[in-house]
Formats: sequence, C-alpha cells, structure tokens
Amino acid sequence: MNLKCGIVGLPNVGKSTLFNSLSNAGAESANFPFCTIDPNVGLVTVPDERLYNLASLVEPKQTIPATIEFVDIAGLVKGASEGKGKGNAFLSHIREVDLILHVVRCFDSDDIIHVEGSIDPERDIRIIEDELILKDLESVEKRHDNLQKQAKSGDKKIAAQYQVISNLKQHLESGNTVRNFKASDEEKEAFKDLFLLTAKPVLYACNVAEEDINDGNEHVDKVREIASEFNDEVVMFCAKIEAEIAELDDDEKEMFLEELGVDSSGLDRLIRSAYEKLGLITYFTAGPKEVRAWTIRKGTKAPGAAGVIHTDFERGFIRAETISYEDYKELGSEKAAKDAGKMRQEGKDYVVKDGDVMLFRFNV
Repeated sequence: MNLKCGIVGLPNVGKSTLFNSLSNAGAESANFPFCTIDPNVGLVTVPDERLYNLASLVEPKQTIPATIEFVDIAGLVKGASEGKGKGNAFLSHIREVDLILHVVRCFDSDDIIHVEGSIDPERDIRIIEDELILKDLESVEKRHDNLQKQAKSGDKKIAAQYQVISNLKQHLESGNTVRNFKASDEEKEAFKDLFLLTAKPVLYACNVAEEDINDGNEHVDKVREIASEFNDEVVMFCAKIEAEIAELDDDEKEMFLEELGVDSSGLDRLIRSAYEKLGLITYFTAGPKEVRAWTIRKGTKAPGAAGVIHTDFERGFIRAETISYEDYKELGSEKAAKDAGKMRQEGKDYVVKDGDVMLFRFNV
C-alpha cells in the first residue's frame, strides 16, 4: 500500500529537518522560507520489533519492514490559498496525501526566525487551517453553483445533494473544517469526490527544545487542547535531537536515548502514530527466503490481505494458514506452532488481525 503523509506547517518550524531525519533523503534545510521548492518524498520504515523477533527465529536471507511514504511540502503562509508563497502548488500537493502531519513550533530561539515574529502555536495552526479551509471553500462553491442550477429540474437526489453542499458551504464560511462537519455516510457522498483538504486526518508534531522532550511545555499543552477538539493526536519531537540520532548506529542510538531518559525516539513514536492514524495494521509472512511485514487497513479480510502480495493470490484464494505473533514467538517456529495446534485454517471471511503470521494457499 502506497499511503502518503504530507508534512506541512509554517516556514522555519522544522519540517525539512524532520523529513531529513525520517528518510535521510537530504532535503535542503535552511533558515529562510521556501527552501523546499518541490515536495521531497521519502519512504520511511515503520518501527516494529515483532518483525526482527520473527527474523531471529526464522533466520531468513532478508528481512523487509513495512513502510510509509512521507512528503515534505514547503511552508505555507497567509494568502497561500490565493497563490502567495507558492501556495497553490503546495496546496495541490496536500490534496494527494492520506494524512496531514502538521509540524508546530513549540520552542523559543532567537537564532531561528519565525515568519510571524513570535511563538504562538494556536495562531500558527489557525493560519494553516484557514488556508486549507479557503481552498476547500473554493471547491465547494463550484459544486454548489453547479448543483444549484441542476436542482431546478426537480430531481430529489440532486436537491438532497444541494442541501448537503449548502450546509457544508455555510460550515466552511464560518471557519470550520470538514473534519467536524456532521453528516451521514450517505450525505458525505455529495462531496467525497472533491477530496477536501480539511477532511483529511491530522497528526500534530510539536517541535520542542531538548529540555522539554519528556514533559513538554505550555505551547504543547495548547496544541493538545486544539487537537482534542477533533480527536486528533499529538506527538512531541526535538528536531535538533532527531538530526543527531539520524547520524548514529543502533547501539549508539540506544545509549543516547537512555541518557535522555526516553524509551524511543520522537520519530519512531511519530511514525507509529501516523500508521495508526491511517487505520493501518501489519501482518507478516515468514520463510527461509524472507520475513516481511505487510501493510493493510483494519478490517481487511484474508483474500484482500493476500492481494497486497499479488493479485493472483486474491483471485485464486483458497485459505490462509495463520499463526498469531504471540504463539509464533512463544513456540519458536511454524512447525512447533502447527504441532501445538496453534496454526489456524482461515477462509475468505476471516478478518486479519494485527500481528498475524500468514501463509496463503491459492489456485493459479
């Protein structure tokens, strides 16, 4: 699955530094706006110790983790929806992502310029949100005008859609996002194909100073307060620390994190949170050639999970021989799990669970 997280925020909040640390893709990072002219794309490994525990048991030729695509989108400013600061191009890049990773500056520094002249997370979040709302309003107004003309025909279905779009238009004009627009699944069909920006799930990434990495600060508290309104999540990271960690090997990284008094890096927490926010889970395949993590959406049935590997697996699906990760780890091998009666034969209606270790049987 090629799912994308778009990194957005005002200029100089730490977006490109975060992206560099995530993907080691070398996006230019500088102390001035718009140093990222084209969106940089990086494929980022999802941290999952279960994969490596399985690999230590199976000893395959290769181990392949799950990944998420991160897109570094240049800093937005006031007026972006009208084309200011490369705004139109960057807003179109946001339309293509599945989740918005909103980086918010939550640290004070005289050395790094803030485009608005001061540190105020609530204001900064609102600037970005307002630009996205205005862009959505532009799309909704076009749909509204078209439906208004069509509704004169007396078609009840068109009239119902027109009412939904009229309500949504009013909602956006009041400065609200699509995320908190109350509508049934049927009503949402009236604007689903518009791919509205503020309908996308959001994960707030608070860039804090090193001394605030464990407990946060009043700026982070404000972001959490805002996020709670939409049931969004907040993750803290320190761009400076993550840039240093990115240069270390695994042993050095572990020692460095111990010195900081944290279990995992901010980036690891951020990646896992993005994965969960997208509604994703992982299942595994394990054999002598490779142990691999596969990404699927929660609720996917066995044939759909098989189709992630190859469409032939889904078309010719017979059954899935399945062992839970916990049983596989405890018993130590596929054979031991099978002998202990822990290998299940699952059919087409089986909903795959996070951590399942699966072998698919299919007809070619």
